[in-house]
Amino acid sequence: MPRGRRGGRVSALEGGPEEEAPPVAAAVPSVLWASRLQPEAAAEQILLRGIFEIGRDSCDVVLSERALRWRPIQPERPAGDFQYDLLCKEEFIELKDIFSVKLKRRYSAKQQGSGTLLGITLFICLKKEQNKLQDSTLDLINLSEDHCDIWFRQFKKILAGFSNRPKSLKILLNPQSHKKEATQVYYKKVEPLLKIAGIKTDVTITEYEGHALSLLKECELQGFDGVVCVGGDGSASEVAHALLLRAQKNAGVETDSILTPVQAQLPLGVIPAGSTNVLAHSLHGVPHVVTATLHIIMGHVQPVDVCSFSTIGKLLRFGFSAMFGFGGRTLALAEKHRWMSPNQRRDFAVIKALAKLKPEDCEISFLPFKSSQDLQERRAQESPKSDCNEQWQMIQGQFLNISIMAIPCLCSVAPRGLAPNTRLNNGSMALIIARNTSRPEFIKHLKRYASLKNQFNFPFIETYTVEEVKVHPRNNTSAHNPEEEERPHETASENSFPWNVDGDLMEVASEVHVRLHPRLINLYGGSMEEMNDSKATCNCL
Repeated sequence: MPRGRRGGRVSALEGGPEEEAPPVAAAVPSVLWASRLQPEAAAEQILLRGIFEIGRDSCDVVLSERALRWRPIQPERPAGDFQYDLLCKEEFIELKDIFSVKLKRRYSAKQQGSGTLLGITLFICLKKEQNKLQDSTLDLINLSEDHCDIWFRQFKKILAGFSNRPKSLKILLNPQSHKKEATQVYYKKVEPLLKIAGIKTDVTITEYEGHALSLLKECELQGFDGVVCVGGDGSASEVAHALLLRAQKNAGVETDSILTPVQAQLPLGVIPAGSTNVLAHSLHGVPHVVTATLHIIMGHVQPVDVCSFSTIGKLLRFGFSAMFGFGGRTLALAEKHRWMSPNQRRDFAVIKALAKLKPEDCEISFLPFKSSQDLQERRAQESPKSDCNEQWQMIQGQFLNISIMAIPCLCSVAPRGLAPNTRLNNGSMALIIARNTSRPEFIKHLKRYASLKNQFNFPFIETYTVEEVKVHPRNNTSAHNPEEEERPHETASENSFPWNVDGDLMEVASEVHVRLHPRLINLYGGSMEEMNDSKATCNCL
């Protein structure tokens, strides 16, 4: 079919009268074509219909309310011809997977103006294997300006209807993350996709630890649809903490006596650019920069549970996970060797902490998780128990490590997750306790995290599903000793105990009370179950 005639027929059912179709267009009768549509496709209202070249084929293209469908135009053959059915196989993409549309033009050095129109380019989000998303393009080639203009305006109208997608984002970039690669990650992989999607950005490069926290306390966020952190777990946790503190302040909530915090007002996007990227890995199922970026562009948001950490009468911070004992001491050691590469620092700290392995003498109180179904059953039996007395449980003794996690904590060294039975928003935390044991047995337990075997199948490991936890060190004989470090002036007092909260060091000298707050913050990311059920949204690319 000659290029000059392509697009002579424009079936714009809402855009104008139908022009005379070229002879080849009549080769596939519309009634026969519609009869082969899937039932739900045939029932959809058709917005536009026309002819484009897709790949190397001239195609009959139909834009409906939910999908763009096309099939190659072939000479008419008798009904029931198997080869004909194969040649005319319909392909489609769902409109919800399109994130941008551009007019495709060819420019030359001698040519001035807007260039030669070639057609329309659609930018598409594809679901790939292992929870990854990938950006792709689909070219609809047609040389008619009028034809392309009608289709282009219709696509723009459709995209404008996705009100959940962000139009303006505040970007916080930590240039020190991992091997100082965050800046390169953003400008080479993230920003180009945001520009294609037409999203406005305001980028702030953080200069010191706590910079994002102080910035988000005061800066104007009214014009933004979301906040994006480019960095590691510590950076992401700091931004989440700052957004939640801001929400409490705006709502007039006293943070030091907080029981039911207010939800953060803006969703948070996390671009993995750190050493372990536990939050991004748990959120997306994979620590993949393009996947994280496309979730933001597409406006995929899911609520996530958050923990609050407090001492008597004082809120310490919000976070998603914490480790006390071995996990806290390892981080305290690693923080003293920032001059090493991330992997060297981690390995050094683990080896040194194992060499000086010692238990913490603690009292642990926890409130077991009760699902809404459990509560309903208890009410039906008319046998309520006191939440403040009988439900709380207490254990005490010598513990090598205590983990409290509201998210699965997936990472490269723990592909199943540090807390594999926890979900992002199931309203509970995992309490994982390692009692005192020999060093070889504890090392066996740690090695299990990197395998597919059950890391909790040891007699000294106990796991609980809880809503609240209180960790009370019973003496200071095993507290953090700054004399063991190279730069003691940078550590807290010798009576403090190191906690690892989302990769950040928190040093506390007294009891820490951890509460779970369901669905307290919205994060840009797709539900893993939803992604696994819909990996074939586009069957053509």
